[in-house]
Amino acid sequence: MKNLITDVAGVLVGCAQDEKLASGVTAVVFEAPAVASIAIHGGAPAVRDASLLEPGFTVETVDALVLSGGSVFGLDAMGGVIASLRAKGRGFAVGDVKVPIVPGAALFDLLNGGDKDFPDAVYWRLGRAAAEAAGEAFALGSTGAGYGATTANLKGGLGSASAMTVGGFTVGAIVAVNAVGSATIADGPHFWAAPHERGAEFGGLGCPAVWPQFDFQLKGVEPRNTTIAVVATDAALTKAQAKRLAVMTHDGMGRALRPSHAAMDGDTIFSAATARAEREPSLLDFAEIGALAADCLARAIARGVYEADALPLRGAQPAWRDAFG
Repeated sequence: MKNLITDVAGVLVGCAQDEKLASGVTAVVFEAPAVASIAIHGGAPAVRDASLLEPGFTVETVDALVLSGGSVFGLDAMGGVIASLRAKGRGFAVGDVKVPIVPGAALFDLLNGGDKDFPDAVYWRLGRAAAEAAGEAFALGSTGAGYGATTANLKGGLGSASAMTVGGFTVGAIVAVNAVGSATIADGPHFWAAPHERGAEFGGLGCPAVWPQFDFQLKGVEPRNTTIAVVATDAALTKAQAKRLAVMTHDGMGRALRPSHAAMDGDTIFSAATARAEREPSLLDFAEIGALAADCLARAIARGVYEADALPLRGAQPAWRDAFG
């Protein structure tokens, strides 16, 4: 286990970023089409092809899912991933044509100090580069969709975590942390996700000796946030079950970020099932998969902030390591 979403059999991840732009793209590519769904609990999302992921819609599986910076401009990244997959012969068959199915979401990183005089098709190119780089190993922190991400008090980033259920099913999450709130408690180094940490994956500091009675940090009241994530399992799920998995995983966002799901957030979670496990999950298995998915997301959020580096720009937000060593 690498403690990454790619511990789930059939999942590959690639990242690409532009340092001048101070933004990037992460592509989650499935080796074979995966059943997928979505749950949007934030009030200001930026998504592409989200409706087709709802139960009852015709297309059951996706070829990839994309997390991007750039707000609405970043939705072009899905086109670059589509182009990469089309060249490989991937896609939903319609007659003689293959149509890659690649939904995605974008976060708002337009005010982080980067040069936002966008070159033509920059996110399309980043999307294609991310898809071409997809593999089992990838970096965390200031990379891919997390490159330009921020939180209320510290630099955001790309995080990931994985776990295995008692029944042997693998679960993993990947997240670009760009929250309106904070992942850390008050002015200290401790993470809200501390009760769920495994080993010292985000510092091993545990919980603070005294919990603050009230702690509320906010980036602002404008809709310039969005924490976006993908959760995956090797269990075989129906599309309705995948929807429930995405809903359950949002609990992890609530455990790791305060506040979350606000009107100025666009908190979005995609779910995917690769069906590579050796047996079908029972209802008990599915309940545990959902519970662990939420834990994985909470851990991934803390890892994304813990591993981030400050952008090399004037006035850039400090990273956790800058503030707490």
